[in-house]
Amino acid sequence: MLDVLRASSFALVFALLSCRQNDDPEGAESLLEQVQADGYRSWARAPGYEARRASSAPHSDAVEIFVNDVVSTALASGPGLAEWPVGSIVVKDGYTDDGELELVAVMEKRDAGWYWAEYDADGTALYSGAPSICTDCHESGSDFVRAFPLP
Repeated sequence: MLDVLRASSFALVFALLSCRQNDDPEGAESLLEQVQADGYRSWARAPGYEARRASSAPHSDAVEIFVNDVVSTALASGPGLAEWPVGSIVVKDGYTDDGELELVAVMEKRDAGWYWAEYDADGTALYSGAPSICTDCHESGSDFVRAFPLP
């Protein structure tokens, strides 16, 4: 019986790990390097996320969200924006209840649409490209951004 439980546990863990859709590991690595070089934690904070706050979303127990100048300018433009402009970047740091960084999630609006990447605390890409786990959840947001609406 113990062998059956071990085999079942192994199968479940393997299935969960293989569900990660890391379609573009090189692109994800490049994007993380870019936002880190730009000092994303010094960017403006997303509306409603002026400080770390609790979260019930899949991106950890508490989050901080940062937006680049393209998003900041769009937010300041006033109402009527139909979609986020190309070049928009949103970065979400996810923390455990103990305050440890658990993940970093990045969205970048490109000519072809949004590019997603999510990394563990060490910067290893877990998801990249347009993973269905990202797009399926984010399709309910304002042009795929769920944390705050279009102006």
